[in-house]
Amino acid sequence: MPISTEDNLFGRLALHYKLVTREQINEALRQQGREGGDRKIGEILIERGWLSRERFQQLLEIQRQVQARDSAAAPAPQPPTPSPTPVPPPPPAPAVEVEAVPEAAAAVEAEPTVEAESEAAPTVEPEPAPKAEPTAPTGPASLAGWLALAADRGASDLHIHAGQAVRMRIHGELTEASDGPLDREHTEAILRDALDPEERETLDATGQVDLARTVPQVGRLRGNVYRQQHGLDGVFRLIPATPPSLSDLGLPLDLARLANYHQGLVLVTGPAGCGKSATLAALVNIVNSERSHHVITIEDPVETVHRSDHSIINQRQVGRHTSSFARALRAALREDPDVIVVGELRDLETISLALTAAETGHLVLATLHTTSAISTINRLVGVFPPNQQPQIRTMAAESLRAVVCQRLVPRADGDGRVPALEILLVTKAVSNLIRDNKTFQIRSVLQTNVSRGMRELDASLEELVSNGTITREEARRQAESPDRFAPKPAAGQSGGGSSR
Repeated sequence: MPISTEDNLFGRLALHYKLVTREQINEALRQQGREGGDRKIGEILIERGWLSRERFQQLLEIQRQVQARDSAAAPAPQPPTPSPTPVPPPPPAPAVEVEAVPEAAAAVEAEPTVEAESEAAPTVEPEPAPKAEPTAPTGPASLAGWLALAADRGASDLHIHAGQAVRMRIHGELTEASDGPLDREHTEAILRDALDPEERETLDATGQVDLARTVPQVGRLRGNVYRQQHGLDGVFRLIPATPPSLSDLGLPLDLARLANYHQGLVLVTGPAGCGKSATLAALVNIVNSERSHHVITIEDPVETVHRSDHSIINQRQVGRHTSSFARALRAALREDPDVIVVGELRDLETISLALTAAETGHLVLATLHTTSAISTINRLVGVFPPNQQPQIRTMAAESLRAVVCQRLVPRADGDGRVPALEILLVTKAVSNLIRDNKTFQIRSVLQTNVSRGMRELDASLEELVSNGTITREEARRQAESPDRFAPKPAAGQSGGGSSR
């Protein structure tokens, strides 16, 4: 099927501005041919995630300018075979930060299965190019396209850095996802197109902006776009569109009991990127599906979106719906909640209000960046001035219900990661140790209460090693006591020195 003159010109302009690649144009033309030519090529590029709607509108405007000048400059029908009259290039579109449109942009080459338009648009001699700029690598031309590719590959994070290849974090490892580096202008175009006007204003004023949104056919994402010495960078975390279950996350099903407390503080802790937010979302999902409660979440930003089921769920984003965690927590106490979810306990005031909310009859679910149950309790108390710590120890002893510390450990077969857990359930014995400032003795409580559902991290790692799920070397890297996973001597070798 022949290509329309308009689609021919549109494709050449898109190629000139490096908004799409020739392979993407050809694929869009093939799809257009399969569909009978009813849709414009630009609509197909948007649908495939290769062109943003904003850039599409800008290219349409430039196309109209070119067509208008072409029409005005075209000679009236006369004598045979005059030399083609050069068409002066149209003025640049303000929103596209590139040079004016040269009519000599390369013609779109169709695959053999698509018949190219026989009448090409008039061309002029190109102006001498300045210094050659790095070309954009083959790949999506929009953030939505890169996110769709990341989701297809099972990545947890997408990294877009000026002057670097696009990278994706897959099973905890960063891997290159593009065939070359993105130049500064191409990176800036991708990232700024993904921001709304308010976010662009924040980025220009402060040099960074947090964002969270739902991307069709991909799911939720949270991200940060920021300036650095080489240009504009963006890092994005992919979040499933629907709340996960405990089994989806590979967590033991008996953790569901943590969502059945009617009051108290439940903490999910661990290093960055270990799945704390996902575990919290799974617990909220249990409350939502099994209990008729009012749940208020305070997040920065809102990650998993929960639809009210048996419970009423209100989700608030710091910076957009409230100025801080502490302000939202203080207000939540007057909003008749049954469950309060705090995305992160960041500072003294937020921790103090969370303890107060737990003490006054609410179930508080929160995360903290600590690596063990003991360090979690010490952090809760240690953030306060010394003269307040005895009172805070008493509040924590009364209000704390459980601490779940988790890490994601690469599987031995390379197929993803598996959670290793330390689980502390606060019994009367644990409460007394917290109150008496003897948290160092909690380790023995974890070891002797396995039958009650408690476990220490190293025991969880040891179980994964014995099952062949993870390697001994990886367990050693993650363990609290690495010597516990020292390599075993080979058969026939003694533990002594050399036999020489």
